[in-house]
Amino acid sequence: MERAAVPEAPRRVTRRRVRTRANLLDAAFRVFAAKGFGRVSIEEVCDAAGYSRGAFYSNFASLDELFFALYRQRADLIAEQVSGALALDGPDFDVPAAVDRVTEVLLLDRDWLLVKTDFLVHAARDPAVAETLLAHRARLREAIAERLARTRGLARPPGVLGDADGAARAVVAAYDGVTVQLLLDKDAEGARRWLKQLLTALLTDGSGTPE
Repeated sequence: MERAAVPEAPRRVTRRRVRTRANLLDAAFRVFAAKGFGRVSIEEVCDAAGYSRGAFYSNFASLDELFFALYRQRADLIAEQVSGALALDGPDFDVPAAVDRVTEVLLLDRDWLLVKTDFLVHAARDPAVAETLLAHRARLREAIAERLARTRGLARPPGVLGDADGAARAVVAAYDGVTVQLLLDKDAEGARRWLKQLLTALLTDGSGTPE
């Protein structure tokens, strides 16, 4: 009987740790969005998740590590969603429809933008952290550029964009600019409309038709 019970214990612990880690990340997201990174203690995250400091340290070595894990989790999800949204059309790319899908994915919510902005400020002061942020932005850009490069009529985007990579950089830059405005005026619908207009103008001749 003892032998049969031995392999089961690690599986129970693993499932519990996965659940604990997920709950800590969810709680940290809420606390970081409400107070801002740098103003949050480990105790506050533990209280919000309903766990002890021991549970925290069994999953994360520091608050920084938790913050990085939270950012990667959300940022990688967005990159996957954007890639998926762009992959739905065939080679004859329906730009307005794709822009609609992408903007719905990118403009998740203001809480995420607050956390993302905190991470950007933190990265600006720490080269090691900046590498994490740059790696994510590169993955997002590459996913967009790869899709544009496979699209007839958009392999060489118009004007100063030059190529698919230039177009992808412009898409990310447009998103960055619009989200700054969203943080200030809290008008998500207005930001979504403006981003759609910007992306459509960048990727087409302005009428919704690829050049």
